[in-house]
Amino acid sequence: MKNRKVELLAPAGDFEKLKTAIKFGADAVYLAGDNFGLRANAKNFNNDELREAVAYAHERNVRVHVTMNIMPHDGDMEGIVEYLENLDTIGIDALIISDPGIFSLAKKYTNIDLHISTQASVTNSATVNFWYEMGAKRIILARELSLDEITEIRKNAPEDMEIECFVHGAMCISYSGRCLLSSYMTGRDANRGDCAQPCRWKYSLQEETRPGEYFPIEEDGHGGTFIMNSKDLCLIEEVDKLIEAGIDSFKIEGRMKTPFYVATVIRSYRQVIDSYYEGTYSKEVCKKYFDEISKASHRYFTKGFFYKKTDENDQIYTSSSYIRNYDFIGVVKDYDKESKIATIEQRNRFFKGDQIEIFGNSKDFYTLIIDYMEDEKGQEVEVANIPKQLIKIKVDFPLEEGDILRKEIKD
Repeated sequence: MKNRKVELLAPAGDFEKLKTAIKFGADAVYLAGDNFGLRANAKNFNNDELREAVAYAHERNVRVHVTMNIMPHDGDMEGIVEYLENLDTIGIDALIISDPGIFSLAKKYTNIDLHISTQASVTNSATVNFWYEMGAKRIILARELSLDEITEIRKNAPEDMEIECFVHGAMCISYSGRCLLSSYMTGRDANRGDCAQPCRWKYSLQEETRPGEYFPIEEDGHGGTFIMNSKDLCLIEEVDKLIEAGIDSFKIEGRMKTPFYVATVIRSYRQVIDSYYEGTYSKEVCKKYFDEISKASHRYFTKGFFYKKTDENDQIYTSSSYIRNYDFIGVVKDYDKESKIATIEQRNRFFKGDQIEIFGNSKDFYTLIIDYMEDEKGQEVEVANIPKQLIKIKVDFPLEEGDILRKEIKD
């Protein structure tokens, strides 16, 4: 086992999520500029925002990885050299690449570490060694690997080749995300950053001589028709095995998710990882933070290929909806220690008298019943129902900027 702690790599779909990821324990973040990434519908970062993001992260000893993992056509390559040189000047720490052409240009025009994307579908030691000889610093393994296969790849890879794997987030029905379904059905190319996620849609059968007659695709009389809808990956209970297998970086999927999701998931994995190195790791610790993760919006969980090939139990046939047991109701903007008044930026509706939970980057959360609220004008209010409204509440325990407020959804 290496002496260096495993890296926790967090998604940063915009600047707020970047700040959230860093506050809640990320060692590194990954994000995209305006071009060449696989999340065209995320807000992403323009040049000035990239510069600001790198400065903010580096001040806090956090690395910034930029995705350039599309599978480009010639028309997509326009301006790429200038873009690469700009990223080098800004001080980006790593580029995430799947295409050999982009890789060769990045190697020629930058001094940035080059990471091979999961889109490259690396599933064996020979491919790892090929990319190492080409100059890659890190491999992001395909999701379609078991623990035994991951362990074997690490054992056969050069010691200074870093290995990264996904531990949490959405799973794709297609091999390593290399899908043509979105392009075929909507004209939006998933391999060039514009996936419409048709795998999450509801499908029926139509017999060719009976147009307009649709038959549900069902497992049984109670089944649904979401035949390609995968459960979400969650390996928080396998952290010890992955560390001991020699993984260098744990990656969390979710650049399109909310700050609440980012805070909840990053904090949970941070605490479990730290418990391993502190000698307090246990099934109870894993269960505690599995329960915490479950408070963020999610699909049912699976361990993917970790122990076996996936089967029908790793799919969700009844719905494409998320499980939501808690609402993200606000984020702390300020806390006055003398008056014990917290200023909250509202995100979802909450009421005077509500029981809420507040958490930061520590091991536990606080429970509070709101007994008084006032608005910016100092007027008492019964409900906070205006988006991003600033609300003041009395909180007897200390809070920090960026702490999260959530409320259990009750029928």
